[in-house]
Amino acid sequence: MSADMNAGSIGLVVVSPRVPAGLMTRDAWSRIESAGLVLGRDAEEPLVEAVTEAGLEVELVADVTAPDLARRLVDAADEQDVVWLGSSDADPGLTDALAGELTRLDSPPPVEVVVGSWDAPGARLLDAVAVMDTLRSPGGCPWDAKQTHASLAPYLVEEAFEVLEAIGEQDSSHLEEELGDVLLQVLFHARVASERADDGFDIDAVAGRLVDKLVRRHPHVFADGAASSPEEVEAEWARIKADEKPERDADDPLAGVPTGLPPLERATKYVSRLTKAGHGDLVADVTSGDSLGPALLDLVVQARELGVDPSVALATALSDLDARVGARRSDPST
Repeated sequence: MSADMNAGSIGLVVVSPRVPAGLMTRDAWSRIESAGLVLGRDAEEPLVEAVTEAGLEVELVADVTAPDLARRLVDAADEQDVVWLGSSDADPGLTDALAGELTRLDSPPPVEVVVGSWDAPGARLLDAVAVMDTLRSPGGCPWDAKQTHASLAPYLVEEAFEVLEAIGEQDSSHLEEELGDVLLQVLFHARVASERADDGFDIDAVAGRLVDKLVRRHPHVFADGAASSPEEVEAEWARIKADEKPERDADDPLAGVPTGLPPLERATKYVSRLTKAGHGDLVADVTSGDSLGPALLDLVVQARELGVDPSVALATALSDLDARVGARRSDPST
């Protein structure tokens, strides 16, 4: 092979595994169509299959090693433009092997990674669904396989509180992790429900209902609603929600607040609902008492006036206390 001049180039076409392989950019298709040689790993690779179905010829290399494949690409580029159709496993070792081959040449052929398709926002959610299905399916995890809605319920509560803790810590990495754990609970419950023959549902049904609700309750965004301030949006949301749930007592501002909420979260909901409904006097009647309960409720009222979530504030204070205890344990002289 000549070390001085190359007539061709090397194009490495890669696509998102979460997008149908044939839905590539025009640039990627043009690069493949104009190449003198198109190479692929296996006829069953999605990208290879899409290209052959389009009537283009693909030469298969089967189980060739990364160094041998790199050498094949460089040699082929001595005379023509060559394209490699990226494999589903991302061809481990190929880029390093290709770099090694190119560095031994005085005039290496140009190499370009041609991105045929990108992940859309939220694409990794598909991976999360697939992993959950694997864990729950035969041959998966025996612990995951035996779980029910009831057995999972405590974990959902626990994970929600861990999210609050991460918010209180203002730790972005911790919050990212804990939100993932909450998402796992949603995926888990949906997967369990999908196995029921009579009244089951799946994750798409869950997502579909959420989308419908968000669109319905945001007419100022998706329709001809006129709400333009946060207060008007909130009032419109409450009105639409009331229309959706006519079975609830419209005169009861506390309707729908779960009685199973922890007391602090329940108090926050009660104060917010009653104040918005013009029943702040009822809250004031209770907070005027001189026992500990009314005093605690009054702190919730103060937090709302300051725009502070009392649960997050308390969690932050407890985290500070944890840190102080740890500091004292490590330095008894403090």
